[in-house]
Amino acid sequence: MQIMASLLSLFVSFFKIGTFTIGGGYAMIPLMEKELVERHAWMERNNFLDLVALSQSMPGVFAVNMATSIGYRLRGVRGVVAAVLGNIAMPIVIILLLAMFFQSFSDNTVVRHIFMGLRPAVVALIAAPVFTLARTARLTWRNAWIPVLSALLITLFGVSPVWVILAAALLGVFWGRMRTTTK
Repeated sequence: MQIMASLLSLFVSFFKIGTFTIGGGYAMIPLMEKELVERHAWMERNNFLDLVALSQSMPGVFAVNMATSIGYRLRGVRGVVAAVLGNIAMPIVIILLLAMFFQSFSDNTVVRHIFMGLRPAVVALIAAPVFTLARTARLTWRNAWIPVLSALLITLFGVSPVWVILAAALLGVFWGRMRTTTK
């Protein structure tokens, strides 16, 4: 089920998402899901999570990739323009203002403490969609070793994520073929 979105409502929704998301792309997933899936019902949760996975695998900024994918899905090229402009408008204004005034308050201990206090909140905002995606991907204790091993290879051994993704894809194809030939 997909409901048609007006260009203005698409712009406003992504403007809200871009304005109220602290921490970047992954932190905006819960807000996007609430706005696009629950509030407007422009798409179903499974379709939304598919677009999250697609946007993560595409090069570029995750937030813009999401806005592009969803805007195109809902209204074509005009939807892309509305969603992307809405998504980046306020962050650009905020970044410009911060850049203009950062030198004057960068040494302020209150500001430094505010940024330190935001870090755990951003981690929580990023962790929430991870658990949602894990549930949707049917991650269990039997297959949880795959993301754990991938994270260890990347963080502890410095293996490029590109090699981890390629290896996972090849192993997935191999495993799928093995399962179909044994049936």
